[in-house]
Amino acid sequence: MDTGYLSSASASKTRSRCPLQEQLLHRRNSSQNLDRFIPNRSAMDMDYAHYMLTEAKKGKENPAVNSPSREAYRKQLAETFNMNRTRILAFKNKPPTPVEAFPSEFSSSVQQAKPAKPRRHIPQTSERTLDAPDLVDDYYLNLLDWGSSNVLSIALGSTVYLWDASDGATSELATVDEDNGPVTSVKWAPDGRHIAVGLNNSDVQLWDTTANRLLRTLRGGHRSRVGALDWNNHILTTGGMDGQIINNDVRVRSPVVDTYQGHHQEVCGLKWSASGQQLASGGNDNLLHIWDRSMASSNSTTQWLHRLEDHTAAVKALAWCPFQGNLLASGGGGGDRSIKFWNTHTGACVNSIDTGSQVCALLWNKNERELLSSHGFTKNQLTLWKYPSMVKVAELTGHTSRVLFMAQSPDGCTVASAAGDETLRFWNVFGTPEVAKPAPKANPEPFAHLNRIR
Repeated sequence: MDTGYLSSASASKTRSRCPLQEQLLHRRNSSQNLDRFIPNRSAMDMDYAHYMLTEAKKGKENPAVNSPSREAYRKQLAETFNMNRTRILAFKNKPPTPVEAFPSEFSSSVQQAKPAKPRRHIPQTSERTLDAPDLVDDYYLNLLDWGSSNVLSIALGSTVYLWDASDGATSELATVDEDNGPVTSVKWAPDGRHIAVGLNNSDVQLWDTTANRLLRTLRGGHRSRVGALDWNNHILTTGGMDGQIINNDVRVRSPVVDTYQGHHQEVCGLKWSASGQQLASGGNDNLLHIWDRSMASSNSTTQWLHRLEDHTAAVKALAWCPFQGNLLASGGGGGDRSIKFWNTHTGACVNSIDTGSQVCALLWNKNERELLSSHGFTKNQLTLWKYPSMVKVAELTGHTSRVLFMAQSPDGCTVASAAGDETLRFWNVFGTPEVAKPAPKANPEPFAHLNRIR
């Protein structure tokens, strides 16, 4: 079980900060940098320096000690250990000159056949930082999402803001009453125009962001706050603190289609697979359920396909693999700290790795076999993993509190992260996707470039 808590920031502090305004980092000018130059000890050959100050000097003082054979041996030894140089400061980071084991003609042909893929540069700092005052510091909520129209939505207290990534424009979508708020979840519909907003009073609102208009409010399905949302085409799935999962068909007047009952504590994670056939749900009861849409029963209550009990803390972070449809990644809270991988056809756990800290969110790279995780205590970092080896590729730091929420841009390259430190940061962590080369145009007929034979 993980403990969620509200931010203790004072009202006077948050009033003085404008939501989603870029922070300006003040840098010291060069005249204020009074540090003296300190040589890099790792780049100095201390053994050779000691030799030059002691043994070499002794040899000069008493040249008679060195016989011709001893002098020849000394020269050979110096040649072998590269001591016949005049510089003590050695640039050890310089890569050695490659030795050609094959003729240059052969090596050049091999290089042309298999060009080496350049290593992707991953910036270690965020490319942009925005203020996010009143962001609720609660592990179980889902307050950040990036829609297909390249507009990012974030809930700050009782207000939902929209930030257009194409021009940086910020607008306020809705503010709910204190009796109904705060906002506990946001989720864009696949069309990038409509958005679902979950509230603390158990209601779910559907908004048209183009017209800035409330379309309808779903009431009565849950008995307490709705902290998890996800869409499957026209089906809006909601998860509440009451442990219920409800599928709502937003096209009809009575939207409740069926109910998934398996959690006995708050549902904090919901993710439909890309095929729309399987739903993963995680809860504060440390349970992970896999539901199959084809198993929906006529009595409106559906039995789970798999009930997975390997996590030892709340399961909020869920991510379906984009290149393997039946692979699911899940992350555990502070008492678990692990990322687990599941075959959702069989229910088997295929791998598990201890991350050392609370796992708050997970995102797959759409262009490479990589997984990004965000964490809480102690580093409050984002970690990029290589899959399936789970070797750390990079650690991105900058947040000073647990990184509760992550969202991915429509092109899959940029990741937005929001943390309890009331900042929203943007990271160019997944790089730029490779542009596919256009296929060569085929000739309309064979030998079209030759003269016709009459």
